[in-house]
Amino acid sequence: MTKTAAPESGTSKEDVDAVVVGAGLAGLGMVYHLVDRGFSVRAFEAANDVGGTWYWNRYPGARCDSPVDVYCYFFSDELLQSWNWSSKYPRQPELLRYFQHVADRFDLRQHITFETRVVSARFDEERNRWVVKTDGEEQVTCKYLITAVGCLSSIQVPDFPGLETFRGEWYHSARWPHEGVDFAGKRVGIIGTGSTGIQATPLIAAEADHLTVFQRTPNFSLPARDHRLSQEQMTALKQSYRTIHETIRHTVSGQLYQLKPGSALDVPADERLRLYEKDWAEGGFHLLFGEWEDLLTNEESNTTAADFVRSKIAEIVQDPHTRELLQPRDHPIGTKRPALDSDYFETFNRDNVSLVDVRAAPIVELTEQGVRTTETEYELDCLVFATGFDAITGALLEMDIRGRGGLPLKEKWVDGPTTYLGLGTEGFPNLFTITGPGSPAVLGNMPITIEQHLEWIRDCLEHLRAEGLDTIEATSDAEREWTAEVEAIAAETLMVKVNSWYMGSNIPGKPRRFVIYLGGVGQYGDVIEGVAGSGYPGFTLSSSPQPVGVLAGPSGGPS
Repeated sequence: MTKTAAPESGTSKEDVDAVVVGAGLAGLGMVYHLVDRGFSVRAFEAANDVGGTWYWNRYPGARCDSPVDVYCYFFSDELLQSWNWSSKYPRQPELLRYFQHVADRFDLRQHITFETRVVSARFDEERNRWVVKTDGEEQVTCKYLITAVGCLSSIQVPDFPGLETFRGEWYHSARWPHEGVDFAGKRVGIIGTGSTGIQATPLIAAEADHLTVFQRTPNFSLPARDHRLSQEQMTALKQSYRTIHETIRHTVSGQLYQLKPGSALDVPADERLRLYEKDWAEGGFHLLFGEWEDLLTNEESNTTAADFVRSKIAEIVQDPHTRELLQPRDHPIGTKRPALDSDYFETFNRDNVSLVDVRAAPIVELTEQGVRTTETEYELDCLVFATGFDAITGALLEMDIRGRGGLPLKEKWVDGPTTYLGLGTEGFPNLFTITGPGSPAVLGNMPITIEQHLEWIRDCLEHLRAEGLDTIEATSDAEREWTAEVEAIAAETLMVKVNSWYMGSNIPGKPRRFVIYLGGVGQYGDVIEGVAGSGYPGFTLSSSPQPVGVLAGPSGGPS
């Protein structure tokens, strides 16, 4: 993949309707919608191809944890009918091919400049334009700045003393070598037992001479039960896409299942156990997000599900000490990012796999030979960091975004992010944050939470163009009220009682605040559609005289 040519090198300048930052699931979809409606657009992508998450995360076992009946674009019937998935939960290479196919089918690459990062964006109040600069020293001005940088893209590498002295090879799961890594005959360590570590562990263990898993916090994981899709199943899926789409837009999680009213405690114990067993056998997140609505609000109800999963771990893992270490007991199930796995717990029955509890014996440093804890040193040839991300806000704040009066977004959000609807923030006109803080973001099926924003932004821009308006900006009152609502809903749940990356607790110095809207994907969709349908209350919409030197856009009017 070659880098798309910029108009000129050095200090080149261009003016477009919109700049989109990122070309993953969100950015690629945004480019499609804008071009489809006649807006001029430039997108910038740090990678040398489209795909976002599925470009960067190439570690062994990387796969989607939403099934393909809901993990896809729904904007084109032609696309839905032309693409065939191989399995229920496709792996990274297939997902990357899908996004490459979308880019090629709709000729979107011509609008994307690859291997280029946006380093700064400044709002010019005199002209009502964003001035965007890249690491290639290109400057682009635009009316609308749309960030599609991903909720989980700013990587976190722990600051262990001695990393530079380690003589072996080390990798972060989200910056995996494209050519892959050969672990055969090697002593491998993996730090982190979140979703990534859980996916990678079985495959690395099957290849390595020995795998040492360094676990600080045991994680709840449910079986994926992945399987190949037959041609008949794929045909049936294609016939059902429209019904599926209409259904998932209105569910809490953006999945095909819906939470049941009432409490897990209202159900007789034997019936509750039967349902949990059924969910476990079928696989997926149904046990958490398709049973009772109080599982994440009532600790006693939650314990029924947690105890069930702990019992399954105990059944699978043979060694008594390892079995106990793998059973989470310090947080309710679902309050940290749950995982789907294929034989994760079974992997600890292998003779070449060891589990190290770094809560009991913390990592002190990395040495030339490997990892030293307070108890001993583990000699390694390779080390894998499955240590996650600076979630939700990390990638946004890596850019130097400055709004009215030159106010840096990083400064405005120094005590935690504040937005209106997760889409805009006061003081930053015409800045749209796809799946930003204050939206359902990662706690919904991502294609649907992203779709909600893509369609809302597209329609908003069309409204502004039709009405001859130049800016849209969240009001301080609306932002304050929405942020309070997001926090109030979260406070009713068990989510805020634990340290997790949902709370920002994995990043030293990051404000501890729950910034994801927990009202549900369907309810959130109703809210933002209501705002748009009522003339955008909570936003200030304004017009100004035609700025000097602004180019005409393809729509025939000012761009």
